[in-house]
Amino acid sequence: MTGSEGEGAIAFICAMPMEIRPLVKRLKLKQAEIRGVEIKRGQVGRREVVAIVTGMGTKLARAGIESLLGAVRVGEVVVVGITGALDGDAKIGSMVFPEVVVDSATGREYRPARRGPGPWKGRMWTGDELTTDPAAIADLRARGVVALDMETAALADVCESHGIPWSVFRAFSDRATDGALNEDVFSLTNQDGTPNAKAVAIYLARNPMEIPKLAKLARGAKLAADQAASAAIGAFSVSL
Repeated sequence: MTGSEGEGAIAFICAMPMEIRPLVKRLKLKQAEIRGVEIKRGQVGRREVVAIVTGMGTKLARAGIESLLGAVRVGEVVVVGITGALDGDAKIGSMVFPEVVVDSATGREYRPARRGPGPWKGRMWTGDELTTDPAAIADLRARGVVALDMETAALADVCESHGIPWSVFRAFSDRATDGALNEDVFSLTNQDGTPNAKAVAIYLARNPMEIPKLAKLARGAKLAADQAASAAIGAFSVSL
C-alpha cells in the first residue's frame, strides 16, 4: 500500500526506541496495530502520521519498512535519528543533511528529497559494521563522507523501489575520531535498539572508570535524537 507525495501517511522511520520517543511525545502519537504491524499514529497538520522502530542494521531496516508498506498507505518516508560524525570538530547535536547516501556494501548512491533547512552536502555512509579504524575513517573522509549510520541506504532502496519520496533527518550523537564508541560499547545495545541490561552491568562492573564516558555518550544520543525529531517535525509543520 503505497502512494505518491501528497498522498498517504508521512512515515517516520527510526532504528531505536530512543529515537522515536521525542516524536511520540511532541506529536502525541498513540499506539496502534494495523495488519499485525505495531505503529505509533497521529497527525501533522492535515496529514496522517505513522512511526515505527525497525531495529538496527540494514536487514532489520529493510524488513521493518517493507512490513509497514504492506500495512499502511504511505506517501512519504522520513528517516529520523542519530548518526556518527567523521569530523572531529563536529558539534554533538548538530544536524547533517547529506547530499548523497551510500550503501557501503554495494556502492549504490541515493539522493534524499531536500526537506528541511539544509545545507545539503557530503555523503552519509550506511553499513552494518562499526567503523573505528583510523585509516578507514581517513579514507572515508577523503571520499567526502561526513556521517556514518546503519539503516538509511537500505530504507532509501526500498522507498525508491516503491516510488516513494524519502528524506533524512539525523543529528550527530558521537564522533568516530573520539574512540568513545568502540566494539565493546556498541555490543551493550541489542539489535532492536534497546540496552542490554545484563551486558551493561557486567561491563560497568569490570570497567567502573568508563561510567563517565558512557554517560556522555548517552547524553549525546539523547540530544541528537531530540534535535533530529525537532527538525523533522519542523520541516513538515511548516509545509502542511
